[in-house]
Amino acid sequence: MVEHKKIFRSITTDSRMDNHPQPIMNPDPQEFNPDTILRGLEELLDSRWTELANMANMASYLFHSLHDLNWLGFYLLTDGKLSLGPFQGKPACIEIEIGKGVCGTAFAQKQTVVVQDVEDFPGHIACDPASRSEIVVPVYRNGAPIGVLDVDSPSIGRFSAREQDFFERAVKIFENAISGT
Repeated sequence: MVEHKKIFRSITTDSRMDNHPQPIMNPDPQEFNPDTILRGLEELLDSRWTELANMANMASYLFHSLHDLNWLGFYLLTDGKLSLGPFQGKPACIEIEIGKGVCGTAFAQKQTVVVQDVEDFPGHIACDPASRSEIVVPVYRNGAPIGVLDVDSPSIGRFSAREQDFFERAVKIFENAISGT
């Protein structure tokens, strides 16, 4: 049994998981510590694993480490559209046109889009009717856009500038992992 840094609560390790950190399950929102979660993400992601494996672990780790989310995952550029990638949450839309919805808009504009109330976003694509706010961050490989990280919450106004910074830093950690830097 390998002991991890004390940044995680009640971590168990499993040799089949190569002793990766486990998420802080359903943390108290008052105890949200972005640096702690991001350090764990850095430990989890690795250029030795495929992009798909890193995406899957990132989606699961963040979804289970954060409060008040109902969907978190990736859409990947495939044949000129965004196609569903690894995610946590209810079944989702399979394809999204570039420039459509929050995901397609963030990808087309090459910038993070934060929507405090999805009902106020023209052309919002409602994959899960419970989603009320959303943040989407573009993802790059070696400077080229490859998709987006999409995060939904059932609460209006869930994503502040603090969460935007957090998710942009998380995507940067992923980008560094897949590029080997």
